Amino acid sequence: MKKPSAKTNVSGTDSLSVLIVDDSPESIELIRRNLQTRDYKIYSADNVQSALKLLATLQIDLLITDLRMPGQSGIELVRHAAENYRNIGILVVTGFPSIQGAIESIKIGAEEYLVKSFTDEELFAAVDRVLARSGRARKPQASSHQFGIIGDSDGMKKVYSRIQKARSTNATVLIQGESGTGKELVARALHYGGASSNAPFVPVNCGGIPDTLLESELFGYVKGAFTGASETRAGFFQTADGGTIFLDEISNTSLAMQAKLLRVLQEKEFYMVGSKKTLKVNVRIIAATNVDLMQLVRKGHFREDLYYRLNVISVDLPPLRERGNDIDLLIDFFLARYVQELDKPPMKFSTNAMQALRSYAWQGNVRELQNLVHRLVIMCDDTTIDVVDLPESLHYSARSKRGLDRTLDAIEREYVVDVMAANDNNLTRSATVLGIDRKTLRDKLKRWKDN
Repeated sequence: MKKPSAKTNVSGTDSLSVLIVDDSPESIELIRRNLQTRDYKIYSADNVQSALKLLATLQIDLLITDLRMPGQSGIELVRHAAENYRNIGILVVTGFPSIQGAIESIKIGAEEYLVKSFTDEELFAAVDRVLARSGRARKPQASSHQFGIIGDSDGMKKVYSRIQKARSTNATVLIQGESGTGKELVARALHYGGASSNAPFVPVNCGGIPDTLLESELFGYVKGAFTGASETRAGFFQTADGGTIFLDEISNTSLAMQAKLLRVLQEKEFYMVGSKKTLKVNVRIIAATNVDLMQLVRKGHFREDLYYRLNVISVDLPPLRERGNDIDLLIDFFLARYVQELDKPPMKFSTNAMQALRSYAWQGNVRELQNLVHRLVIMCDDTTIDVVDLPESLHYSARSKRGLDRTLDAIEREYVVDVMAANDNNLTRSATVLGIDRKTLRDKLKRWKDN
């Protein structure tokens, strides 16, 4: 067997082999570090020619390749691997401008694609799915992990039951839960556990796209439809054709947009912006919200007919503070991950620190917990994380366990601080969660700061 070229990195021993192909050293390093925490044997190449040589000389279980590289395209690499290596898994990573190339790569042999910048969870989940399809799945994880979700509480068992029943159908699903509870994980479990798992899964954050742009992003536009439309461009619904589109924060859409979404649900057709011709699409819609849609219906802010169309099957995600011992499982999982990723010695939380974490309200839910554990592993110099290492908002949890000895003002202040932390101190998002306007929130923060 030939030795890997100088442009390859090799690590690991008796494990599955992964070849990462990307002209960006940073991208290779990011994926390599993540996969090494799971003991994969990693090879890398910065161009297609080097990758072809490695494929010819090594036993590769999984190919992860970028599409746009100098010289030959990643598309050619995907085609070659699919045609010449029967059991290899193929995962494509791409930037948003080349998403159409990702769809093309799926058609010629890739099993999955990820759009940069993807999260660690998205990478791990995609790798697991590709390896499972190629018959090289890793050993099953502990019973506390189902559908890539961690938790054994009664509330989560109900969620798993809903996923199990809904994933084999093509029915529309409405996922409800507070921010940070894992709604996209549920959506992915529904898609990849169903009949259309080989088709695209396209997540769309409706709250992150201005309403003036959302229509063109969802439905695409034709050349000349508006100033700057220099070419015809497909939208997310076309990209998801045959698969699933996940509409997160559906509550943020306008009534006008809701009418257009209702038409897609009812008629399976839509208009591209600037076109008078309808396009047919076969897409499963999964929607998610962190607010009570029925309350918005009563206030006239959300269409009742759309609500019932979306809510064919509902999945209600419990907040972390109602999940009992799940917090211990999640802490163990995140702590082990980040200790490995950051090459730290084994770490643990003290008994008092664990009590503080269990007593905390977790307004940001699992996302807030994950970010906190990540930060603590980075910042803590000792192998034991104690109460003193926790943020100030958790110190009070350790002392009072959220008892009945606080003033109303103190409770309000603590709650607002928690919400701000969960939303990365973003005033607009925090004010929305609190149900107040930005000015009121600013006034409260100024008053507490002055006092």
